[in-house]
Amino acid sequence: MEVKMNKEIRDYQESMFFGLNFRQCVFSLLAVGATLGIYFSLRELAGEEITGWLCVMGSAPFAVCGFFKYHGMTAEQFLWTVIKSELLYPKRLTFQSENLYYQCMEDCIRAGERTGSDGAQVIQKRKQSMKKTHRMKKKGRGDAVD
Repeated sequence: MEVKMNKEIRDYQESMFFGLNFRQCVFSLLAVGATLGIYFSLRELAGEEITGWLCVMGSAPFAVCGFFKYHGMTAEQFLWTVIKSELLYPKRLTFQSENLYYQCMEDCIRAGERTGSDGAQVIQKRKQSMKKTHRMKKKGRGDAVD
């Protein structure tokens, strides 16, 4: 005796009627009801052939909703997500470019604009003077970690 197990437990579906789960059965019954309603209301007005096509077109949305799955969402969940993202909470996305080179060199550029010379040299001189003052201040064990 062999028992089939799904590798993913979330993929489990209970079989209720003809291998369909409850959701699929309900939507199948809705599709049959829509077909019967369209057929009996329009067969005398539109004729047999056109009524047949209208029955197919009227029941197709119900049949599709019963079997629809997209990223683990059912048709109602997917429809609600689309309505929320497109109608209820729309966002206006704007593009803002980033100039990484400018961000990295911003200090040099500003120093060069202020002094009227090469900003990189100004920054190097500033760093060298900081090192000299840092060497003078460094006395004792201020940098030791206990």
